[in-house]
Amino acid sequence: MKSEILVFVQFFLITLMISPLFSAVSYGVIGALFLLLGLSVGVLALIKHPRNNFNIRPDIKENCILMTDGIYAYMRHPMYFSVIVSMLGILLLRFSLFELALYLALVVNMIVKMLYEESLWHCEGSEYKEYAKNTKRLIPYIF
Repeated sequence: MKSEILVFVQFFLITLMISPLFSAVSYGVIGALFLLLGLSVGVLALIKHPRNNFNIRPDIKENCILMTDGIYAYMRHPMYFSVIVSMLGILLLRFSLFELALYLALVVNMIVKMLYEESLWHCEGSEYKEYAKNTKRLIPYIF
């Protein structure tokens, strides 16, 4: 149930952020660059991931394969990175205090979701623990 709630909150916040609810200030070029960066990383992650291995919920699927190469060699959660950076682009494209509040709530939700998923992977065995020692969560070489 926790997984479903986290995914619902994620998509609810994204929907609110892309809905034109309030007039906003636009930081077009930099917003577009962040949006492009986030989408590019997401595409790289999807290309690397076998279809039957991908799960939008943070639950570990039965017979799931731990991805450790490609973009996953540099960050453990490229899809979370993709959402956070893409939505930062949306925030900058249509900046308002309401959008900022939604974005901050989305980031908190994504971090909780990420930590929950990691706790499940740690229960799977030592392979993930070794992988976690050699990679960063979201930002290569930093975090």
